[in-house]
Amino acid sequence: MATAHQDTLLEVTDLCKHYVLTRGVFKRAVGIVKAVDGVSFSVKRGEILALVGESGCGKTTTGRCVMRAVEPTSGSIRFRIDEEMVEMTDLSTGELREAWKAMGMVFQDPYSSLNPRMNILETVGEPFHDHGLVTNRREMEDRVAELLREVRLDPSYMMRYPHAFSGGQRQRIAIARALALRPKLVVADEAVSALDVSVQAQLLQLLKDLRDRFDLTYLFVAHNLAVIEYMSDRIAVMYVGKIVEMGNTADVYARPRHPYTEALMAAIPKLNPKARIEKREKLLKGEVADPANPPSGCYFHPRCAYAQDICTAQAPPLVNMAAEGESEHLAACHFASELTLSGVPEGERREPYAIQHDASKT
Repeated sequence: MATAHQDTLLEVTDLCKHYVLTRGVFKRAVGIVKAVDGVSFSVKRGEILALVGESGCGKTTTGRCVMRAVEPTSGSIRFRIDEEMVEMTDLSTGELREAWKAMGMVFQDPYSSLNPRMNILETVGEPFHDHGLVTNRREMEDRVAELLREVRLDPSYMMRYPHAFSGGQRQRIAIARALALRPKLVVADEAVSALDVSVQAQLLQLLKDLRDRFDLTYLFVAHNLAVIEYMSDRIAVMYVGKIVEMGNTADVYARPRHPYTEALMAAIPKLNPKARIEKREKLLKGEVADPANPPSGCYFHPRCAYAQDICTAQAPPLVNMAAEGESEHLAACHFASELTLSGVPEGERREPYAIQHDASKT
């Protein structure tokens, strides 16, 4: 395997996670669900890479495999620890425990990710206790108070229990817990999707501020393209366990190269009534393909308005389709070089979250 660039923090190669379907008392195998099927990407230090796609596309499973919260079926996950790229899939339980000090995770649901029987001091301070980083309660309180201030919560709240907080406050607590050991990488799995839109804007800005303050790197999982465009430096679009497009956020929004990305862009809510009428032609028909029984060739072809015979027979490779002046822009489409697909016009980009962010400052 080639040596990773010095700026690379995470390098994922041919990652697969397959689940065996069983039936009957004897658990006879009757099929395989390919939740993640040959995913490759890298993330540089300080970068925000977003995984986006419809529900069931494999983006959450990819994030959990990176953390080794889910054991991958095959593939390579290399993570930089102490300036050395370490193969995460080779680590023992003890070695993995040490590696997790440099990784944090924020889960989707703030109402289920916090233990209702633990107060905030115990919840946020648990990583310090588990890794033997504090020697007494006073030291624990001081560290937790510092973390709560970082996420803009009053340290006097630390003796309260999760039921006393709103959804946005709970997610701030979850972020504080994820940052307890000062990780290099944070996997944010739909971190704001369960919250009110105004609260989303505040938390997105908080995550950006924390990235700058602590030199964090994010693997940001989401399905809301307005959130993705506001947050990310690069986007990886997933469909049925595979990456179908990946590139710089501005390039992907200005000129998508895969019909699935175009359809996702068309689904972004528009303020202009005329634009809402025009986008209807681009909206997807049908359901996401079954990962246990995907279609032949390109998985997207049954829903694609541009599909031709080759799409049903042959799976397209993920190749670089960058135009002049663009950075790397990968797409898995037989006709990516021929199609002119619609992105998000410059005048409509970032509009919703820009407005909300300004309002959240008041």
